[in-house]
Amino acid sequence: MHIVQLANFYGPRSGGLRTALHHLGAGYVASGHQVTLVVPGRRYADEVLPSGVRRFSLPAPQIPGTGGYRAVDPHRVRAVLRRLEPDRLEVSDRLTLRGMGNWARQNGVPSTVISHERLDRLLEQFLLPGFLARRVADTANRRMAGSYDTVVCTTSFARAEFDRISAPNVRCVPLGVDLATFAPRRRDDGWRHTLTGDADALIVHCGRLSTEKHVERSVDTVAELTASGARVRLVVAGDGPKRRALERRARGLPVTFLGFLSGRDEVARLLASADVSLAPGPHETFGLAALEALASGTPVVVSASSALREIVSPGCGAAVDDHAPAFATAVTGLLERPEDTRRAAARARAEDFAWGTSVTGMLAALSWPRP
Repeated sequence: MHIVQLANFYGPRSGGLRTALHHLGAGYVASGHQVTLVVPGRRYADEVLPSGVRRFSLPAPQIPGTGGYRAVDPHRVRAVLRRLEPDRLEVSDRLTLRGMGNWARQNGVPSTVISHERLDRLLEQFLLPGFLARRVADTANRRMAGSYDTVVCTTSFARAEFDRISAPNVRCVPLGVDLATFAPRRRDDGWRHTLTGDADALIVHCGRLSTEKHVERSVDTVAELTASGARVRLVVAGDGPKRRALERRARGLPVTFLGFLSGRDEVARLLASADVSLAPGPHETFGLAALEALASGTPVVVSASSALREIVSPGCGAAVDDHAPAFATAVTGLLERPEDTRRAAARARAEDFAWGTSVTGMLAALSWPRP
């Protein structure tokens, strides 16, 4: 079948969304399907990726304050869809492209939307009171679930807001991790020594430097550890609108900002060379960066308020409260465990999340009839 994937907020630095779309699309092609990915870009482009996925870029303006994200006009998307004539539609945008489910229904195309974020959490982040955020989210989620044949959530945490409204057409399909690229063998002790200097432990934070990721908690965790006498260094890989504020916050602390790392091999080397990775974002609905750290043999300390509490078990990391002292205590506890033990546990947990399993689950969701 011809599967068309739609996404806004997709770009060279769009992290987990881009990674997920590329791995799922490659898996669909490997399973014998035709795949077209429609995304925003600076200009029109029509190309075939190495995976065999056709990527069609539509010109779209940058969204102010997002660090370069773009969102294409839904009218242009509908025009392209009429030309592509998909057999299945997979949408990875529940905001700007939320109306694509209605288009699919009107044109007899089975449709799936992947919920990559919790709408109620996003609304709370914009300072709506909790009860009002839930009420607004429930209304929007009922409308969205009613317009698509299937809603896919990647974790129970992501699914909770749809369970709250008793949506009948929800499936849970976890994402995966590239177990070949991210592996303990990527560790580079020479490079690690260059990064850490005289520090005893290397801590990493890998991801977009934006408000919802709460990167300041990683900086504050290192401040707590340093104040207690620990000799650690935090390396932050990523870029975004909060970088300057974070650099000011980290003055005088053993923190290095690497900026955006364009090569996946370079990210893999960093993660495998670290002792602990931090993922303090409380709104993560899956957390691919944390899973990539686990695959690299590096345990992770995560926010217990996020979906990562479902992925990070005590043997391979810790899920803690949303404040720096809790993160610092968890880091200390992990560093006290034998290195071989903690690295083996991290890798073993990541091996539960192969992309092949995700592709199989998504293909089943794309073929799932509406109840």
